[in-house]
Amino acid sequence: MTAVSAHGETPHAGPAGRLRSAETARVLGTLALTLGVIAWAGGDLFRQDLAILGATYALLALGMYMPFNLAGVLSLAYSAYVAIGGYAVGLVATKTGWPLPLAFLLGAVASAALAVALGFATRRLSGFYLAAVTLLFGVAFQSFLLDAKGITGGALGIGSIRPLTLFGAELDRLSLIALALLTVWIVAVAMDRVRRSPFGVALQSSRDVPAAVEAAGVGVPALRLTVLGAGAAVASLGGALFTTANQTIGPDTFTLHLVTLAIFMPLLGGQGSAWGAVLGAVLVVQLTFNLQIFERAGSLIFGVAVLAVLVIAPRGILGYAGQAARWLHRRLARARGTAQGTGSGGTAR
Repeated sequence: MTAVSAHGETPHAGPAGRLRSAETARVLGTLALTLGVIAWAGGDLFRQDLAILGATYALLALGMYMPFNLAGVLSLAYSAYVAIGGYAVGLVATKTGWPLPLAFLLGAVASAALAVALGFATRRLSGFYLAAVTLLFGVAFQSFLLDAKGITGGALGIGSIRPLTLFGAELDRLSLIALALLTVWIVAVAMDRVRRSPFGVALQSSRDVPAAVEAAGVGVPALRLTVLGAGAAVASLGGALFTTANQTIGPDTFTLHLVTLAIFMPLLGGQGSAWGAVLGAVLVVQLTFNLQIFERAGSLIFGVAVLAVLVIAPRGILGYAGQAARWLHRRLARARGTAQGTGSGGTAR
């Protein structure tokens, strides 16, 4: 039996009900878009490559979203975390008989542990100095990949990686794309909910007013180390999926250039939601790889687009799309109210 209020409204009406409805619509809408991308990739090999690349970029951008956009901690060592995920897959596939899904877990744990250790070592740094030190770490890690030939294969990297199998069945390329895109969807939905949770509020407050958060009894350094570890683990998943799809990895697979692109993906898509990072990743892939009209000027156009967004629309594309949706909703609600008032007046007469 459905309960009805004294005013004839169902219990889900009102601000809280509308918020839940909007959240449900957002989750279902993004899931439908994810399934649409899987269908779009279909049997076209080029589109499949774009889908895998987009998922890798999206996971990298999502990995940087919580530490940078929410906590205000700019670490540029993410090329190392993505590479760890990829090399974990390569090493497990070629050196052991272990199942490949275990490599995803090992890569995520190793990346998180390294991020926490690096974050603890640099806990007294911020801003430019933190970015410079972590950037140097990324450069040093790439040199390590080149020098440690016995482990990483040196400049040749690791090839002939066996395909991923789940429950005894080998995944074909389209199934792997579906797995990658659904992973992006799950991570984005989870991260968006974390952003609105008390933990997310504390995280954003630690960026803006760290002294107040400390005074409230919440340890800011522990918060930052937590999100640095979680972000590194998410980025590692991107590297693992990309390596599994291409069945090879080398020192030049994940360069520092990728990290500099990932910083600006949420700025272009919108920092107010984790989906802004995903949208930014999609736009980067489209501008730099898919749109032939731009040829090699894709990165330049991306830079101009980011600059234009920062100057004209600092909320990003999703921020202004949400504002436009709320404006349209208010207009429709006002129009309905006017129509109901006119109808009531006619009945009274």
